[in-house]
Amino acid sequence: MPTQRESVSRAPEAPERPRAVARTSLPGNPLAPGAARRFVRTALAEWTELALPGAEFITDLLVADAMVVVSELVTNAVVHAGTDVELLCRLGRCSEDCPAAAAADSGAVRVAASSDGSHESSNGGGCDGSRSDKRDGSGDGSGVRSGGGSKAGQPGPDSGVLVIEVSDHHPARAVHDDGAERPYDTVEYGRGLRLVSALSEAWGITYRTGVKTVWARLPVDGIAAVEEEAEAYDGEHALRRGQRAAEILAPAPRRGTQDQDWRSRGVLSFLAEASDLLAGQLDEDLVAALTGQLLVPRLADWCAVWLEDEAPGRSDGGVVGGPRLARVWHGSENRIEELRRLLEKDPPELPESDRAGPVPVPWPAEALGARATGGSALAFRLIAGGRPLGTLVIGRAGQTRFPDEITGLVEDLSRRVALAIGAARQYARQATISRVLQRGLLPGAVAEIPGVRSALVYEPCDKGGPSGDFYDLFPAGDGRWCFALGDVQGKGPEAAVVIGLARPWLRLLAREGYAVPDVLDRLNQLLLDDATEASDAAARALVSAGGTGLADEGPQTRFLSLLYGELVPFDGGVHCTVASAGHPLPLLLQPSGEVGEVAQPQTLLGVFEDASYLCGTFELRPGDSLLCVTDGVTERRSGHRQFDDDDGLAAALAGCAGLSAELIAERIRRLVHEFGGKPPEDDLALLVLQAE
Repeated sequence: MPTQRESVSRAPEAPERPRAVARTSLPGNPLAPGAARRFVRTALAEWTELALPGAEFITDLLVADAMVVVSELVTNAVVHAGTDVELLCRLGRCSEDCPAAAAADSGAVRVAASSDGSHESSNGGGCDGSRSDKRDGSGDGSGVRSGGGSKAGQPGPDSGVLVIEVSDHHPARAVHDDGAERPYDTVEYGRGLRLVSALSEAWGITYRTGVKTVWARLPVDGIAAVEEEAEAYDGEHALRRGQRAAEILAPAPRRGTQDQDWRSRGVLSFLAEASDLLAGQLDEDLVAALTGQLLVPRLADWCAVWLEDEAPGRSDGGVVGGPRLARVWHGSENRIEELRRLLEKDPPELPESDRAGPVPVPWPAEALGARATGGSALAFRLIAGGRPLGTLVIGRAGQTRFPDEITGLVEDLSRRVALAIGAARQYARQATISRVLQRGLLPGAVAEIPGVRSALVYEPCDKGGPSGDFYDLFPAGDGRWCFALGDVQGKGPEAAVVIGLARPWLRLLAREGYAVPDVLDRLNQLLLDDATEASDAAARALVSAGGTGLADEGPQTRFLSLLYGELVPFDGGVHCTVASAGHPLPLLLQPSGEVGEVAQPQTLLGVFEDASYLCGTFELRPGDSLLCVTDGVTERRSGHRQFDDDDGLAAALAGCAGLSAELIAERIRRLVHEFGGKPPEDDLALLVLQAE
């Protein structure tokens, strides 16, 4: 999930009128809508638990509507602004919590249009009970109009409302369209804000300097409204349990207004839940597979997903790359392989002039049998960030064209599929970089030491990024071998920088003949010097940027805990020198089962410039085992307890008397995993050195 800052709180300055407010920051990436939905759902649940005023009117239906609204507002902001977004959600009164009224106090500009199409621009303005109409369906926020008068029966100015605001800073696209034609723009935009309009009592857009805020008000007024919503929710819940979206959208006899409203909400729930499902996938082929299951048989009899190769090129005179048929799905499984073989021979070729909307493609009659000789097939471009990522094709037998409602829904869904594929590709690229980086940060092989058996367990918590733990075991010349087990504060790129600095210097200093304490002294100074240089560079960049924009980007102090030692084999054992800098102390296990610490605690590296380090010496006799671990072992949690509470690690090691180095390492690893009910939440590394 994306990192976010969030808070759910009462307003402390008005005890006579407490307010429910939740605010968070979201990174501008395709995972933001899912994170926003989880945040709002949590906020509504906490307000209900705290029994804040208005929370008694929060129903399951209101929560479902809020999920759709926040999903579309955040998606709109991320796709069309390309920046981090701010999300604010609050319960209050219409007269107090209308963003339009707040805009009047700050001098913000609202762009509005009345229901007859006339336009209006104003500085601020009161709460007019307006709702918006996104007339062109582009969803890009350019010239968005808000206005048109109150709905009949809407709550008055002192009624309860749930307000959701999504703000983006320095949008990448101009507020007003410049008329220039951009490739693939229309197909990206979809109709997201029309979904907001369908559910909101009012919505609009407020412009401030460098900020655009899209807001929506959902009414939460009165017990009668709650009862009506609860009754309506029963129908909605039934729709969400399995009623086909095609049936929801298909033309039908005239129904009452309320019945039509709840059927439409079933479609919106389908889109919101599809977004949640797709956003959580980090493999593009899995996204393609889920797309087929979402569409068949709900909206089509069959579908196919082609994905564009990210690295097209030529080899031996032929074209490498191009579209790849990633997934074929049919309502009848025995038709899938035959349909795949036929479609692979003839990928859809959509002309550049068709940049938006569905494009008719030939019906694959040969693969579908005599009962499906006729039908309609449409192709939709999958585009995210202005880049074509693939093509989605759907087909339905027995009709000459798809209903407009179906094509509109699939077009919205294809936009979400494209965003999910783009996110999966971005993750795959980052994971590849991380794997290459991780291989470069760790030794290719662990050295074999005469008279010593070694066993290593290394389990990074984040499989897709560089770990904060590292290890090394290498020859230092003159009959000496050195070992290191370290833990960097933080993970990811920052940890990789420190490891990439520390491990080569450890090897260099050891091979230059420096003693164990001298190696730690020099490495400590190296980390401090490097942090100072980075801080000076950040300060210079801050000054050159006019003193703004870099305040939160300064370097973190680079702390490193390290256990470092030197081994010198001799007849009858191994002479060992070891020092610990802020690291869990090593434990010596004797064949009798006695366990003891063989170093003293000292300060972390990279903290104090005048730090001086000491070492301890001892001998490993045949059968003795030295256990070195990171805090992923000692601080493994089970509720409020840690694995090393009451000398738990020493007790576990004492039970390993008589075991080989490999079995000791495996037993400690297993005990650490079994200590808690959930998988470890920190990197785990341990090294066992046993004299033979």
